[in-house]
Amino acid sequence: MSAISQELPQAAVNAKLIALISSAAVFVGIFLSGFVISEPAPYELYMAGLIAIWALFGLRVSRAAMPLLVLLVTMNIGGMMAMTQMADLANTPLYLSVSLFLAFTAVFFASVTAVQPSLYRLIFFAYVVSAVITSLLGIAGYFHAFPGAEMFTKYDRAAGAFQDPNVFGPFLVLPGIYLLYLLLTGPVSRMPLLAVPLLIITAGIFFSFSRGAWGMFAVSAVLLTGCLFLQSNSGKFRLRVVVMSIAAVALLVIAMMVILQLPGVSEMFSSRAQLEQSYDTARLGRFARYTIGFQMALEHPFGIGPLVFGTIFGEDTHDIWLKTLMDYGWLGFVSFLTLVAWTISAGFRILLRDRPWQPYLLCAYVAFIGNIGLGTFIDIDHWRHVYLLLGLIWGAIALEYRHQRLLRPDPIRGDGRRDLKFG
Repeated sequence: MSAISQELPQAAVNAKLIALISSAAVFVGIFLSGFVISEPAPYELYMAGLIAIWALFGLRVSRAAMPLLVLLVTMNIGGMMAMTQMADLANTPLYLSVSLFLAFTAVFFASVTAVQPSLYRLIFFAYVVSAVITSLLGIAGYFHAFPGAEMFTKYDRAAGAFQDPNVFGPFLVLPGIYLLYLLLTGPVSRMPLLAVPLLIITAGIFFSFSRGAWGMFAVSAVLLTGCLFLQSNSGKFRLRVVVMSIAAVALLVIAMMVILQLPGVSEMFSSRAQLEQSYDTARLGRFARYTIGFQMALEHPFGIGPLVFGTIFGEDTHDIWLKTLMDYGWLGFVSFLTLVAWTISAGFRILLRDRPWQPYLLCAYVAFIGNIGLGTFIDIDHWRHVYLLLGLIWGAIALEYRHQRLLRPDPIRGDGRRDLKFG
């Protein structure tokens, strides 16, 4: 008996140690996602090693998350088939390797959160920390706060530790939405603590001068507010959401008026705020290429190969739907369309259910909707945070599946089982 009593505490200590190490490993991976100045970025190298090690020690894919794996792999098979249509492969094998790797990151995040739902809190915290730091770098670069700070800008726009401000801005939307959620639902005493990082991230989004990021943040914030309003039956809470939303809009307007007085900001804002830019409506501009590209898709069912469209027209597709048709063929297009529809549908069914992980699902879901909407006007194929969002949503889908199974009556005992623990 004494030997058994000594083994049990030791086993518990080992389990806690493993959980601590795995949590720290995930934290580092999420944190690195905010620093992509060059490729391959530290995020790719680190996550490739982490996934490999985790797989060796028993990475399990939930049955409920299998559609995510199957559809992403099928999409990449479409890319491999499209590669056969190319006369010169150039960097295509590397491009498809990155695509497949990112697909596995989505499956990885879905798998680990389904097994250990407490990781949601850690993932979002790490994301906020990363977003605040890269936002500060972008803001410092925009205002030339120190020698060499301009490396964190591109085209006179804040880019943070990213290669492109049009990726930097959308990357900041999820942590911004999460902080907004905490402001709307948390105690008043925590508001000043939450307002500071939210202000930094919002400033990062603004100074990226990305029209897509602006619209994405606005749409995601409206969707979040609407979901919170519908979810609660409390008139007091609904009134709080309305009042705080009005106050937030008022503060945003005031902040905008102040910021626009800064030298150069007003001119850049006026230029970027236009719905159509010259490169959109030119003879072979973005919108014209859409029409040409979709006509080409009818003639090339296997696609024309990754990145080939840009070599023909001088600019890439700037549209995720056309991108999948050209780079992954009809097989890839149907796979991606099915994945998006399935993710939105399955996520919506469980969106407002009272679960410990529901706040994280809600924030990831509205940000995912924003990213997909933005994908109609820009290529989001290799955006790391989009695959993270997929993983977070499908992790919640797998958790709900497991939750429902545990609540079914036990055929032997005839009673329901206990709920999942979050912690």
